[in-house]
Amino acid sequence: MRSDPHGSAFDGPDPVATTAAGSGPSASAGPTSDRPGEAHDLARARRQLLAGGSRNHRLDAPSLRHALVDLHEFWLTTKGNELGIRPDSGFAIVAVGGLGRREMLPYSDLDLILLHDDVDPALVSEVADQLWYPLWDAHIKLDHSVRTVPQALQVASTDLTATLGMLEARHIAGDVELSHLLIGGVRRQWRTGIRSRFDELVDQARTRWARSGQIAHRAEPDLKNGRGGLRDVQLLNALSIAQLTDGMPGLGPDAPGGGLALAHRRLLDVRTELHRVAGRSRDQLRAQDADEIGAALRIGDRFDLARTLSDCARTIGYSVDVGLRTAGNSLPRRGLSKLRGIPVRRPIDEGVVEHAGEVVLARDARPKRDPGLVVRVAAASATTGMPISASTLGRLSDSAPELREPWPKGALSDLLVLLGAGSRAIPTIEALDRTGLWGRLLPEWGAVRDLPPRDAVHTWTVDRHLVETVAQAGGMATRVARPDLLLLGALLHDIGKGRGGDHSEVGAELAAQIGGRLGLWPSDITLLTEMVRHHLLLAQTATRRDLDDPATVQMVVDKLGGDALLLELLHALAEADSLATGPGVWGDWKSSLIGELVRRCRLTMAGETLPVPDPIDPMLVDLAADGGVHVALDPGTSPHTYTVTVVAPDTPGLLSHEAGVLALNSLRVLSASLGSHGGAAINSFVVAPRFGSPPQAGLVRQELIRAIGGEIDVLDLLDVKEEEALARQVLEDRTGAAVPVQYSQAPPRVIWFDVTGGDASQGEAIVELRAEDRLGMLSRLARVFERNGADVRWARVSTLGSSVVDAFCISMADGGTRARREQLESAILAVVPAPEPRKDEPAAE
Repeated sequence: MRSDPHGSAFDGPDPVATTAAGSGPSASAGPTSDRPGEAHDLARARRQLLAGGSRNHRLDAPSLRHALVDLHEFWLTTKGNELGIRPDSGFAIVAVGGLGRREMLPYSDLDLILLHDDVDPALVSEVADQLWYPLWDAHIKLDHSVRTVPQALQVASTDLTATLGMLEARHIAGDVELSHLLIGGVRRQWRTGIRSRFDELVDQARTRWARSGQIAHRAEPDLKNGRGGLRDVQLLNALSIAQLTDGMPGLGPDAPGGGLALAHRRLLDVRTELHRVAGRSRDQLRAQDADEIGAALRIGDRFDLARTLSDCARTIGYSVDVGLRTAGNSLPRRGLSKLRGIPVRRPIDEGVVEHAGEVVLARDARPKRDPGLVVRVAAASATTGMPISASTLGRLSDSAPELREPWPKGALSDLLVLLGAGSRAIPTIEALDRTGLWGRLLPEWGAVRDLPPRDAVHTWTVDRHLVETVAQAGGMATRVARPDLLLLGALLHDIGKGRGGDHSEVGAELAAQIGGRLGLWPSDITLLTEMVRHHLLLAQTATRRDLDDPATVQMVVDKLGGDALLLELLHALAEADSLATGPGVWGDWKSSLIGELVRRCRLTMAGETLPVPDPIDPMLVDLAADGGVHVALDPGTSPHTYTVTVVAPDTPGLLSHEAGVLALNSLRVLSASLGSHGGAAINSFVVAPRFGSPPQAGLVRQELIRAIGGEIDVLDLLDVKEEEALARQVLEDRTGAAVPVQYSQAPPRVIWFDVTGGDASQGEAIVELRAEDRLGMLSRLARVFERNGADVRWARVSTLGSSVVDAFCISMADGGTRARREQLESAILAVVPAPEPRKDEPAAE
């Protein structure tokens, strides 16, 4: 008598347990004449379905899956009835895996559980043999187990993989009550124990993603295990069964592209055809099979198939992000977390608040009446590092109107804040894109969305490459005089792809169109257009032409029209573009060649334009004659912006007091023009309230008089306010670890320009600061100048997204020696945000 093929893994009287997947005796392991051969008919029917079906007609992918499900269910039901597996027999056949989900693929394993109600082991073994052996003899891959309900529940309580499989179990034949005991018991056990198993579930998913990569950005993706694959859909189903999320978190059927359900079906169709083309079970889509699969599904060639897969995977990936976040927030609280109470809603910006670690709309927000709310929400998400809640994205998608053309200045400023957030902008833009909001802001984005690269050196799809370039450019914002144009150029440099023709020329036309819609000045539109048109010029020239040939340098200078600013922007864009393309694209060799080309072009162009002060309004000159303190607050040229004009005696520390009072009243300085006349300072600030309405001009005047009189120290108050803000912007993950969410993206720079013909003895110079913004930045800088004996004659202050480009014309009492300049520069750098520490470097103590 042959040995028991099932082995034993349980203590107790029942010797039946699980064997390894697909294992079992071959046809030669024992006599086969006494075992029915109907499974050969099952195998033959499977082959006929794959060959084209009974009517010599090739079934499409969904029909093939349905036919395979029906075929296997019919065989199991018939075979079970023959073996006495009936409603009152104490036996039940339960399907898990593909058959359990009704997603049977051509070469998927048949995953079955034979349940029994503590039946005599000898009978169990006999029934199992007569059920499994015909399948093995027919060479049908089988993953099987034989258990009682308590045994199955015991396995589910300790083995997460087994649990996830049993959550998808489905009754096939036999005692339906026995099947329901298992299915109901596993689901109940999963719901009650999810708090202790959630971390393991997340860790398992992340390990799988790290091993298999992202489907959207792999040449040969793993459709089952990769990020955005079929395993992730099963993960969402498990969270839904645990009652932590709904069935389609984030993206329902009304979402752009059809949402999660359609993405799931498309991915299943591709994997079905992959099995059919490969002639065996396969999870990884090989490049040589892509054209055939794309044609079979009527998608197109391999590039069209890659675009479809990217869309599906990113839709599923976004849904998983939302599902895990929602599930984490929905977990039953225990320990000290029960004492924390209801999460507090904290304001971030006008109409935008933080709630439970997510960016949500304020209760009084009116999306239908506030077109700029979408960009404001996105900017808040990117700068704080908190995700936008799925309900907020859904509400904005349903009701937010399109921005009028040209955009209000506030909306453009918020867009620049978003783009300047570095890598934190990537998940925010991805969330906007998956919900249709990004395409509403940039309709031209549709042509590059999920567009696969034609060159193998590219890591990302074209749209993701653009966003990655923006993230890289954020770290270079202080290297250029116009960080706003650098960020916009990075976002649009490949926008012309996917439309035919030279993508640089097509993109330049689109950039001009987009720049006009965004409300850029005509001169800025011209610069942006030329950036897109010539974004490959430096790299191609430096690596393909002789730099020692004067004609090479002159050719570049001529194409750029001798514009030194355009050259500076293209230099930074070339580096950001290369870094965002793929590993090894940017290196010392390429960097040195482009750097040398740029150096020679600058020498040929020769000369830089110095900043100049803005003219003073004659009416303000008349107002300054009375020697009093005057404050006016008027609506700006766009919604949510205001102009604050201050006329006061030019006393030491006045600028620091003015800027500090504005910051204390939650007024962010977008730009400023500072001047003086006849002993009076005449300063104008364009400001935007961080939230709510601005204070009355009279209140600002009273606080300014108190600051001038020494009754309050604005910098001390600013330090307290900044510490409170940073404390609120620290998120706590599930382990309780604090994670800072606001960093500087680029190292600050201080640039000196002599305005007296290089005679440093007169001590007059222009100091230009390029840095990341912070609370009360202008007030802090003004105090630095005061304490270092530098008198500010005039200034031009610009806040471009999250960056500032501030120019101060100063005179220094001691002549502005090199040592005094170095001392002042060090003091300036001490009050601006420090660069974000690299991940491989420890943060400063």
